[in-house]
Amino acid sequence: MTGPPTDPPTGPPTDLPGGRPVDRSVWQAPPAADHRPRPALPASTDVDVAIVGAGLTGLWTALYLARADPTLRIAVLESQVAGFGASGRNGGWCSALFPASLEALAALPGSSRAAARAQDRAMRDTVHEVLRAADAEGIDAQAARGGTISVARSEAQWARARAEVAHARSWGLSADELRLLDVSETESLVRTTRTHGATYTPDCAALHPGRLVRGLAEAVERRGVPIHERTAVTEIAPGRAVTAHGTVRAEVVVRATEGYTASLSGQRRRLAPVHSLVLATEPLPAEAWDRIGLRRRETLSDHRHLIIYAQRTADDRLVLGGRGAPYLFGSRTRSTFPAGYAVFRRLHATMLDLFPALSGTRITHAWGGALGVPRDWCASVGLDRASGLAWAGGYVGDGVSTANLAGRTLTDLVLGRDTDLVRLPWVGHRSRSWEPEPLRWLGINAGLRAAAVADGEERLTRRPSVVARAMRPLLS
Repeated sequence: MTGPPTDPPTGPPTDLPGGRPVDRSVWQAPPAADHRPRPALPASTDVDVAIVGAGLTGLWTALYLARADPTLRIAVLESQVAGFGASGRNGGWCSALFPASLEALAALPGSSRAAARAQDRAMRDTVHEVLRAADAEGIDAQAARGGTISVARSEAQWARARAEVAHARSWGLSADELRLLDVSETESLVRTTRTHGATYTPDCAALHPGRLVRGLAEAVERRGVPIHERTAVTEIAPGRAVTAHGTVRAEVVVRATEGYTASLSGQRRRLAPVHSLVLATEPLPAEAWDRIGLRRRETLSDHRHLIIYAQRTADDRLVLGGRGAPYLFGSRTRSTFPAGYAVFRRLHATMLDLFPALSGTRITHAWGGALGVPRDWCASVGLDRASGLAWAGGYVGDGVSTANLAGRTLTDLVLGRDTDLVRLPWVGHRSRSWEPEPLRWLGINAGLRAAAVADGEERLTRRPSVVARAMRPLLS
C-alpha cells in the first residue's frame, strides 16, 4: 500500500535564533556523543533472561534482577546504543504522572478504586525510588525534586485547573499531593504571561536523563550483565530473541522497546510511535532566571490541550518540548529533525509567549524522538508464564519514572514474588491493537490536529473548547 508522505514539509533551513542548533539531544552532548558502541552480540547464546531494549525500562529491569539474584544469566540487546531512544531524548521529568486516569485504572478487569489509588501511590513513591536508587549506584543525574507547576493562562485553562483539583479531592488526594495556586502564589514560583493561577504537585524531579541512563548501563555492567549494542532484534518469540548476529535463547524474554516496538515482527500495531520534539537554550544568566523563576528547578507545564513541558537544567538552560509532530504512516520513526521543522518554530513561539524576555536567546539544541502510545492510553507491564514473554511500556511520554516501577515489577514477576507491585492494576493489562493503516494515520493525526485546534479555539472564544469535548470519546 502506498501511504501519505512519511515526512511533513519543513520550513526554511532555520529561523531559530543563534544559527543552526545541534540536531542532537542536549542530554547526549559530549562526552556521551563520543561514546564507542559496546560490542554486538558475538554469537547465539543461552541465558535465563533476555531483555530487548537498553533504555530505562530494560536497564532498570536488568539492575533489579541482578541485585535480587546474582546467579541469573541476563543479556541486554540494543539496536543502537544504551539510551538512544526516548530514554535519552525526553524532557527530563521524573514525575508521578501515569497516562491512564484513575477512572480508567479502576475500570480494568479485577481492579477497583482502591487499586487505582494504590497505582497512584506507587507512582508517587517511584519518584523517590529513582533518586534513591541512582544515589545508591553513584549516578549523578543532576536531580532536583522541585515538583511541577502547571500554569493556567486563560479562563478555560483556569477552569480545567480547578476541575483537576476537585477531581483529585474526589479520589482522596490531599493538598500535599495536588493543590491550587492563586496568581500571587504562582508568580512566587514562576512568572509566565497571562497567569490566572496554577496547580502544583511536589511529586516530580527535574533530572538529566542521559546521565541517568548511562549510569544505569554502567551499573548493570558492574554486575556482570552484558549489554550488546548495535544488535537489532527482529523477532521476539517464546524462548528466543532473534538478531542478525545470532539467537538469544532464554526462559524469559522481556520486550522493553517502547516507541520502537513496531520494528519487531508482528508488533506493528502494538504501540503507535508518536514523536515529541524539544528545544534547549544556551545557559541563561542569573538575571534571566530572576525574571523567570523556577528557583528550585520546578518542572513547568500549562493546562493547554496540546502538551508542553519544560525544566531548568542544572547548567541553567531552559529545555522546552511538546507534542504536535505528525504521526508517520506505517508506524515509522525518525531520530533527526531539521531545524526548520514546523513544530520547532511553534515550540520557540511558545517559549517566547511564556517568557518574552527570552527573545533573542540562542537555541543550541533541537531534537526529537518517538514515544510509545497504546490504543487505550494505558501503560502496562506483565509476564505470560506460559510463553515466557514479558513486556513493559506504552508510557505516552511519562516513562522516566514509570520505567523504574516497571523494572521493579518485572523483577518480582520473573522471580515469582507475591508483592504489592504485582497486584497493581496495570500488571497484566493488554491494550487492544491499533487500527490498520490508513485508519491509524488518519485517527492519530486527527487527534493531534484537534488538540491544536482546541487551543486556538479557546484563545479566540475564551471558553472551554467544543472541539476538545467532541473529540474526547473518539480518542478512548
